[in-house]
Amino acid sequence: MTQHAVPEAAQDAPRPAAPPAATAPDLSVGRRQAYWQVLVCLAVLLGVAYLARRHWPVVETGALGLAVADQGWLLAGAAAALGTWAASALAQQGAVARRLPGTRLLAAQFAASAAGHLLPAGLGAGAVNLRFLMRCGLPAGRSAGALAVKATAGAVVRLALIAVLAPLSPGLLRVPHISWAAVAAVLGAAVALAALLAGPLRPRCHRALAGVPADIRAVHASPARAAALWGGSLAFAALHSLVLIAVCRAVELPLPPLQVTLLYLAASSAAALLPTPGGLGSLDAALALALTASGAPAATAASAVLGYRLLTMWLPLLPGLAVLAVLVRRKAL
Repeated sequence: MTQHAVPEAAQDAPRPAAPPAATAPDLSVGRRQAYWQVLVCLAVLLGVAYLARRHWPVVETGALGLAVADQGWLLAGAAAALGTWAASALAQQGAVARRLPGTRLLAAQFAASAAGHLLPAGLGAGAVNLRFLMRCGLPAGRSAGALAVKATAGAVVRLALIAVLAPLSPGLLRVPHISWAAVAAVLGAAVALAALLAGPLRPRCHRALAGVPADIRAVHASPARAAALWGGSLAFAALHSLVLIAVCRAVELPLPPLQVTLLYLAASSAAALLPTPGGLGSLDAALALALTASGAPAATAASAVLGYRLLTMWLPLLPGLAVLAVLVRRKAL
């Protein structure tokens, strides 16, 4: 009897659970999310391509003007661009309670900036930073909260700087004349983004933002963390402004530094509403529009925008991707 009891017990034992059937819906949601992201990105890039082709002589003249620009000012702009990653690392350290490894944190910010140029809406940079924080021992929820706190601080700093600088340059920020095609492209991208946030990304956005107020209160419980967060965010915006100021000096664009700073802050804030990879196209168009609307010649404004993007995006792109590969190989991400 005992010889038959074991098989009967084995037959009555619960069988291993089958793989959950929810994986198929999860995959379909992921695919829909990817489709929306690609659709929004393509819509914006097509609009930018149309504008670039329409104004190609100005773009070509701007590239020639950048080729003969003052090399000393361009080197100063490159030095300011290098400082932006240190400022980003300082702000990220301020957003978490745990002490992060300084060298790897700086390398992660450099790699994240390169990854951010490949995916829309900052998804590449966010993924790199999220993975880095989790590798440093932070839970996924706390890591996502730290990224949200850093992004919130950066947005608040930009808006505060605009509010402070705008009264010092009255009349500088005004709505320029925009063609109906550009308005239609912007509205189309905005509608697609709203549908994306209300559809496949809604649950994920809700979870990421739900704990932000508590994380912000935790940051300000420590003066050192709050100083690192806000100081790094302020330095990040200021250094990007310095890059554009240096490039404007290099191409002899006749605008005071204070006005260039205000125009950069306004243009970058507006470009953030269009989720293109690294602001590609949206930031370029917003900067060129802001500079020309302030009275700068179109060709000189194009030279300034091309120089700014060269120092902050195109030159660091391949080294940043190389650092990203090294971090992945060493399992730091």
